[in-house]
Amino acid sequence: MFALVGPRRGERQVARLLVVTLAPVVAAALVGILTWVTPAIAAVFGQDDRTAVPQRLESVSQRLGLLFNNQTRTVCSAFCVSENMIATAAHCVGRGQPKAPRYQDFTFARNYGRNTENAKIEGLATGSAAQNVLTGDFKLRVRPPIDAAFDWAIIKLQGNGCPMGGLAVRAMAAPDLIAEADAGRIFQVSYHRDWARWRPAYSKPCTVGRDFETAKWSAIAPDFLSSEQMILHTCDTGGASSGSPLLLETADGPVVVGINVGTYVQSKIVTQNGKVSMRQKSETVANTAVSATVFAAKIEMMKNATILPSGRPMRDLQQQLRVLGHYNGPADGAYGPAVKAAIEAYEKAHRQPVTGLATRPLLMMATEEAAPGNGQLTPSSAPQLPSASQLPGAPQTRSR
Repeated sequence: MFALVGPRRGERQVARLLVVTLAPVVAAALVGILTWVTPAIAAVFGQDDRTAVPQRLESVSQRLGLLFNNQTRTVCSAFCVSENMIATAAHCVGRGQPKAPRYQDFTFARNYGRNTENAKIEGLATGSAAQNVLTGDFKLRVRPPIDAAFDWAIIKLQGNGCPMGGLAVRAMAAPDLIAEADAGRIFQVSYHRDWARWRPAYSKPCTVGRDFETAKWSAIAPDFLSSEQMILHTCDTGGASSGSPLLLETADGPVVVGINVGTYVQSKIVTQNGKVSMRQKSETVANTAVSATVFAAKIEMMKNATILPSGRPMRDLQQQLRVLGHYNGPADGAYGPAVKAAIEAYEKAHRQPVTGLATRPLLMMATEEAAPGNGQLTPSSAPQLPSASQLPGAPQTRSR
């Protein structure tokens, strides 16, 4: 939303903000049955084009599910990106919320209503669930500068939560996406709180653009951080559609080109003496998605990561990062924003892919560098990241 500028009397302004579509629900703790508790919220452009998912897109339905939390009573859409990983919006796992939810309270229900096997987040048994949730640097800024381009999350699941495998993901530049939409090949499949009692809905091919009837790109772009990483589209959405895939129809089947995160709206306001005296009805500009150019590479990083458990291994990593000047927090064995930032700083300093992930290879590398007698390593002399089995004392695990 544009900031109010000065105490001029009777000034008319345009306010913009992002509305995220995280739906409140009541969920039965054991079986995950969901019911409505508030009126439905939908962002529909013109005629409501949502329909049941056609048979030709059954492969998408099989890889789509609900990510819900019984304690916070919220639900989002999420989709499989591998046999044990899903993608969704960061705000769906509590990023940007004043009080972070407990990861043990989240459940992923793939193909909800037709499949009875649900999955939890990996790492609960070892206290490392937080390390198995990779997100953008999202603070839930719904007023300019809106940080929706960072509203993505990649989550590892316990066991084989996605036995059908994952949807293909393709990073595409904005002009290419606009051209594909003009050809009628961009669409969405999602759960919607106001649609058919938690059955997925197909939103027919829609527009992707920069200029819209109610706002032009010259006014929209300054409202967003990393605006080029945002996809503005007119696929119909509803409550609980956050985290759903924006899809491209290809000869080889549908591929994910973005993650739906919210609705961009504007309203006219009148101010008197610097205060809002009247608000007019809000108008929807477009729905928004995070481009796959932001998160596609993160999926492979997460897939191949050997995550540290909480406790002593994490304390060791915190201590080494402190010695190397990247971390000044407590060595408490817990992974949090300060540890993630320290890891990212270390990775940048060594020209490594920036992940923020606490891994065994990272611990070995930092330990070797921080050892007494070792000088500061330059990027060209930094050791190659070893496999988990090369780490002294690494526990032996069985494949599942």
